[in-house]
Order: sequence, then C-alpha cells, then structure tokens
Amino acid sequence: MGTAERFTGALLRPADTALPLAPATDRDVWDRDTGTVHPPTVDAVTARAQQDHRTPWPQPLASTAARVHHDGDRDTHEQLVFARQHRLSRAVVTAAVTGHDTWLDEVADGLWLLCEQSSWCWPAHDDTRTRHGAVLTTVTDPFLDLGAGEVAGQLAWTDHLLGAALDDRYPGLRDRLRHETRTRVVEPFLRRRDWHWLGLDGHVHNWNPWIHGNVLVAALRLLDRPDDAADRAAVVDLCLQGIDRYVASLPADGAIDEGYGYWWNGACRTLEALDVLRHATEGSLDALDPAIVPPALRETVAFPHRMHLGGDWYLSVADAQARPTDIHPWHALHRAARAVGDTDAAAYAAAQVRPGAPVAETGAGLGRLLRGLTDTTWHDAVTAGADPPLPRRTWWGSTQVLLVRERGGTRDGLALAVKGGHNGEAHNHNDVGSVVVASDGVPVVVDAGRPTYTAQTFGPDRYGIWTMQSSWHSVPEVAGTAQGVGAEFAARDVEIVAGDDADGLTLDLAGAYPAAGLRSWTRSARLQRSDGGTRVVVDDTWDLRAGSAPTTVRFLLAGDVELGPGCAVVRPLDGGAPVALTWPAELDASLVDRPLDDPLLTAVWGDRLTRLDLDVTDRHDLRVTVARTLPEAS
Repeated sequence: MGTAERFTGALLRPADTALPLAPATDRDVWDRDTGTVHPPTVDAVTARAQQDHRTPWPQPLASTAARVHHDGDRDTHEQLVFARQHRLSRAVVTAAVTGHDTWLDEVADGLWLLCEQSSWCWPAHDDTRTRHGAVLTTVTDPFLDLGAGEVAGQLAWTDHLLGAALDDRYPGLRDRLRHETRTRVVEPFLRRRDWHWLGLDGHVHNWNPWIHGNVLVAALRLLDRPDDAADRAAVVDLCLQGIDRYVASLPADGAIDEGYGYWWNGACRTLEALDVLRHATEGSLDALDPAIVPPALRETVAFPHRMHLGGDWYLSVADAQARPTDIHPWHALHRAARAVGDTDAAAYAAAQVRPGAPVAETGAGLGRLLRGLTDTTWHDAVTAGADPPLPRRTWWGSTQVLLVRERGGTRDGLALAVKGGHNGEAHNHNDVGSVVVASDGVPVVVDAGRPTYTAQTFGPDRYGIWTMQSSWHSVPEVAGTAQGVGAEFAARDVEIVAGDDADGLTLDLAGAYPAAGLRSWTRSARLQRSDGGTRVVVDDTWDLRAGSAPTTVRFLLAGDVELGPGCAVVRPLDGGAPVALTWPAELDASLVDRPLDDPLLTAVWGDRLTRLDLDVTDRHDLRVTVARTLPEAS
C-alpha cells in the first residue's frame, strides 16, 4: 500500500473534524423527521433503547471473567460485555436524534461504567496469568486486544457525536474518556511492540486491522490537546504501518483463509480504516482510489459475494458459518465497492437489506452503526433494490478453493465447492479435499463450521473439538487415520477443470494423512452440466497398502436423510430441491447421527447433522454422484 512511508501528522484534520461523521449539533443530519438519518433504523434503535431504559445495566463480574480459567467458558463474560456496549450504542443514537437530557444521562451512565470497568480486554485474550500469575486483569498492565480496541473506538465515536452536549451536562466526563483511553490503549500501543497481532513476525491475521482501525479512530478524536500532537502522529503512523502489513499479506486474489465470516473483521476492517484515513487527511492518503488501489484490496472487496451460495447461505471454510449469525455492516462493503468501482459487490451489498428495513444494526459496533445511519448513498441503494451477482465460477488459487454453480446469476440448481489447501491455515479445520454441495443455494453436503468459542478453541486441544476434525468433514478416513494438523499436511498436484460442460478440481490428498502405506489418493470433484440434468461427480482413486484398519469415505449431510441400497436422499433444510447421493450398491453404507446442542451450530443446522460412511476397505476406487433426480423408490 505504501501510505505509511508518506505519512506526516501535518496531513491530519483537527480532531473535531477528523472522523467522517456529522456531530449531533448538525440537525440537518440528526433530526429524526427532517434530517438525513435513516428513519426505520432510528426507530428500531430507539425502540430498543426505550426497552433498556430504567432496567439494570449488564454487569460483568470477577466470577464471570475468571471462568475462562476455571471451566473454559469465555462466552458468558463476553456476552455481558457486549450487552453493556450495545446498550450504550443505542443510547448514543437516541440522545443524538432526540437531544433529550434523559438519554444523555443514559449515555453518561454507560460511559462511566466503561471507565470503571477494570479491563476492556476480553479475559480469554489477557496475558495477565502468564505475566503476573493472575486470573483477573492486572490494571497496571493492560492488555490491548480486540475488546480494548472496540471500547476505545466506541468512546471516540461517542465523544465526536455528543461532545458538546456532554460538556454542557457532564463537564469533566470527556477528560475521563481521554485518560482511560490513553492509559489502557494509547500508552500500551506505543510502549509495547510485542503484541502478536502487529504482524512483525510475519504472521498477520484479522486482529491486525481490527485493532489498528479502532486505535486509529481513538487517536484521531481523543488525542486532541496541544501536547498530544506528537503521540497522535506517532499512533497514526504505527497504525498505517500495521495496516500496510495486513494489506501486504493479502493474496492477489483477495481470498481470506479464515472464511467468509472473518472477512468482516479483517479485510472489511482494513477498508473501513482506509476510508477513515481518506477523510482524516482530506484525500491526501486514499489507498482505495481506483487508479492506485492494490490489486489484493480490489479483489477482496469481491470476496463476500463470490462466497455466496444464495439467500443467507455461504460457503463455510475454517471457523466461518454457512448461515452467519453475526450482524454484518453491509454499508461498509457498499462504501468500499463504490470507492474501488466494483458494481457487482455494491449490488450484492444492497441486495442483502430489504427496502424499508434498518440499514445498520447495533451489534456490529457503534462506529459501524453511525456510518450506516448517515450514509445517504447507501440508503438510496437499498431503496432502489438489487440482485446478488452469484458468479458461475470462482477460483481462489491462494487457498485452493473452487466454487462453481449450474448457472451464473441464480441460486437455482446445484453448486459445488472443493477445497485443497493445507491444515495450518488461520482458524484451521482439517479439511483438505472436502466438498460442499448446495441445492438451490442451500447446503446439503456441508461443512459444519464452528461451535461457540471456549478456552479449548485456540488452545493445544483445539482438534479435540469434533467440528475441527477431518472425521467430520466430507473427506476420507484412510486406514483408520484422520488428517494431520499443520501446514505440512497439504493437497498436492492440484488442477482445475474449467469448461462449459464441467467445472471441477482434481487433487492428491495423500499428503494430508499420516497414514502408513498411503502412496496416493486422487480426488476429482466435478459439476457436470448436460441436457439430461446437472450432477456432481466425486471420483476417488487411491494406492494404499492393505492394512487391518478400515478405510471410509465420508460425507457430512444436512437435512432429512433417508438411506437405501446404494443411495441416500437428502431433503434440504431451507426449501432447496431434494438430492440423491448414489454409489455402488454393494458397498456397506451407514449413517451416523450427530445431535447438536451448541447455539451457534443449532442456529445454522437445527438439532442434528448426519454423516454418511461408505466402507471402501477392500477397494481402490469409488464414484459418488449427487443429483436432483431421485430414485423412484424414494
């Protein structure tokens, strides 16, 4: 990107105009009836704020913070933290549109609670146990993580929007915001250069732009005193260097190996930070200018719509979800697509919001909520409506992921995804060679995605979690051996098949297995189009020295599954046409039921998934087809 090399603090706007948002004193923007804020969104936010009012604020406790060390539960405490911040965001918007002291009081309460909160860091990230032997935060040694960055950003956006009103009613409170942000975020950021998320060791992941983007916003707005000038420039410069490292790490095809869900908190955070920077420098630093935008940034703007299967279903890899439960800031994607000139990405973003519905939501964060509320070009795009592009074929060579569909521009029919890659990717699952098949945009051969995060998720026992194991992906189990963990366990000899009649991928999976006697396992997965009907064909051939343990080819299925001789009929969850998987009838086949109770999994798949196991111990080849033509007996 190269912007950091050209940066100087003299390029920055003054703090009170540094963020791309009109303050609440601008009633041409913030008046509910005559301003330009989006009325349905305002109404949804203020209605929920009314429900919040005069109820107790969520209260994170020592006991909830320590649970990640006691029983591995990180989610209970994080949900209390999120609920507190979301309530504050709703109060901020309500105060801005009404101008009433009642809501300013609510805002002041939320700000005060955050200032009194011992730590802004999420306990699962805090290094206090390693550094100090403590299970509760060490307040004199704050850890700068995603949570601390989010609070700093929230305080900055609030201060920018409501600063004048806070000065009138709560003089001194803004000083407290600046003190806490400097102590907990700015000084640690400047003092410590060993934060793992900086990417100085070459390992760059989504924490980098997420934290740098929030620190950038906090520095631009809250470092506003004359004696802050040097630190303000230094923080912005370091943020630019950090974001440069993230952009440099993006592959030329814009793929995110963490999956679709993580695009929003990695690449999207980068695009948002660059948008803020463009405003803060009055266009002097504009990395999204179509004339100079790096190819990887341009391509990553297209990543979300290229992962789209149809409706609210997506190709799930790594810790992503096939049906996301997170709230996405569609307006941020739309703004980035406008900046780089990607009309398909802009149409896709606009197509995700129904005209007349809210165009931004609290759960994505205050800054994102405020930008969505006030982006009138975004509002007009949603009102006009759009159709998602649904491209016919997409290949990401950097991650070795192929997604093809029967016809471009529609979710109707079959779609196939095949993944090569390796087992050392970010948020990795052991899934080399896995296939996903969708019918009318609804996955039927699936990747389960992730359950709720716990202490185990990112610890040494990660692969004790069943969703991370190859045994619960649509891949072989070779001589009783599952795939290995690490980048050395990878696909080999990956080749694309691309044409009007067939699209697919051929790859050797043997390198993904620490199985004795396995010389090769060639998988060819193709979407075949013909006048007689489109079908998916998965051909496996292998060279394996005979052993005592069974070899099984597996497919993970979602929906109602009925097993018959040489066939399994799957009726999808969400209205897609039923499909039939067929194989040689002489094979032993069985279904393994996987009951689900984790809320992140049940929200996507309901109460169960089903694994189809085909025993191929005495064979050296197998063909499985997936078609929408059902056997007459079914």
